[in-house]
Amino acid sequence: QVQLVESGGGLVQAGGSLRLSCAASGRTFSRYAMGWFRQAPGKEREFVAAISWSGVSTDYARSVKGRFTISRDKDKKMVYLQMNSLKPEDTALYICAAADVNWGEALVRGESAFGSWGQGTQVTVSS
Repeated sequence: QVQLVESGGGLVQAGGSLRLSCAASGRTFSRYAMGWFRQAPGKEREFVAAISWSGVSTDYARSVKGRFTISRDKDKKMVYLQMNSLKPEDTALYICAAADVNWGEALVRGESAFGSWGQGTQVTVSS
């Protein structure tokens, strides 16, 4: 397993931007697919974005496509989520996750493929 620690959350006005970071520890980080999920108060956790171990393949929730960008730096063991044009409905706890499966399986299984989770970082977007 890998250990994950998120940072970069905060309060931002609608239309603004934030960049979330996820620091991973563990020798096998490079083989994991990585993802970002979010959970708003009173709602279930939902998928936001994911990236393959190579960084070549990405996937996004329809609600964030075109506004958010996921990336990773394998040498630094970091995963990032650049969030632009933020909306009040983006307000949530953003959680980083790692999946020790190949990219195809991660896409098929979705959230159940992710076995390692961080504690999350809060993002609040004011209107």
